[in-house]
Amino acid sequence: MRFSGFRVIREAVTGHKGWTPLWRNPAPKPQYDIVIIGGGGHGLATAFYLAKAFGQARVAVLEKGWLGSGNIGRNTTIIRSNYLLPGNQPFYEFSMQLWEGLEQEFNFNAMVSQRGIINLFHTDAQRDAYRRRGNAMHLSGAGGQLLDRDALRRMVPFLNYDNARFPIKGGLYQPRAGTARHDGVAWGYARGADMRGVDLIQNCEVTGFRIEQGAVRGVETSQGFIAAGKVGVAVAGSSGRVMAMAGLRLPIESHVLQAFVSEGLKPVIPGVITFGAGHFYISQSDKGGLVFGGDIDGYNSYAQRGNLPVVEDVAEGGMALMPMIGRARLLRSWGGIMDMSMDGSPIIDRTPVDGLFFNGGWCYGGFKATPASGFAFAHLLATGRPHATATAYRLDRFARGHLLDERGAGAQPNLH
Repeated sequence: MRFSGFRVIREAVTGHKGWTPLWRNPAPKPQYDIVIIGGGGHGLATAFYLAKAFGQARVAVLEKGWLGSGNIGRNTTIIRSNYLLPGNQPFYEFSMQLWEGLEQEFNFNAMVSQRGIINLFHTDAQRDAYRRRGNAMHLSGAGGQLLDRDALRRMVPFLNYDNARFPIKGGLYQPRAGTARHDGVAWGYARGADMRGVDLIQNCEVTGFRIEQGAVRGVETSQGFIAAGKVGVAVAGSSGRVMAMAGLRLPIESHVLQAFVSEGLKPVIPGVITFGAGHFYISQSDKGGLVFGGDIDGYNSYAQRGNLPVVEDVAEGGMALMPMIGRARLLRSWGGIMDMSMDGSPIIDRTPVDGLFFNGGWCYGGFKATPASGFAFAHLLATGRPHATATAYRLDRFARGHLLDERGAGAQPNLH
């Protein structure tokens, strides 16, 4: 079933009796060519591109809960490609290009809204750093504009420009950035993969790997053994636990990242705004809620909830940036389990176990990377070679000393 305006009209006049489930719920087959562990955004995108771009028909996605129950449904929905380093900027720009055609590609409304993002700067040194980043963005075709204080005030006049501690001097603006509906992205990729023959198997927890003579032969699951020629792991904050079952220790820590949404308000924030004097980012949803977040919780955790000190810290950042939100009521908060790598950049690579591949370490950048991550991981699984934009995401870069430290914070996960 394909969606279209004509289909909506037809169902409206026939009592909506023709709608069918978005995907099947099949029982697992005994064997597949490729098994993807993780039914989140990256796993579903990988399966979709394996089937669509690389013609792989015998593919299964295994999810221990329900599809989209992890970080893909627990984020602040921001998409952007305003990165600096050559190992990151081309990759995220590739992802941005995929976002721009995503809804047409999988025939589903993911509510991609290119409303722009502004990264504020508060010092001369920060301005110079953003000018350099903007130049890197232009080299990859991402585009960007360095806004002075007057231009910024015309766009977002409600900010606290004259705060004695954090005066706003300008911002780096990427018009093509914006937001997308996070669960819509998961559903669109799931539906697109299912339409192309991929088996999406929910409530199927992987409990171990069957490895013989240094090669993976399949996975042990709560629904029995499933044989596979290749296995790809894309499980975000559970990466360390899953890969440990294959005898591998990853350069990753798991932390909770909280996000928040306020009560519905009249439209006020035109796009996405990030605070340059603290870790705070905010946008406004289509329902009017202010969606915002900040730093990860400083301790390791596998719980999808946070704690009060981070709530206070994020609220302080928001109040410093725009005091007008102080009277808005917080509607709800949630937490996602972040797979924090040592240098703050991701990993897409084969592992020392033949046939076992890993995709993880996305830190704060997982949602915006979903399309490119899926395509690059599918390329690696199908061809055995890294995608041209993902060659820097090697697993051994930590041993070789080739860190990809976008934030310049050093080799400590909680600082990224």
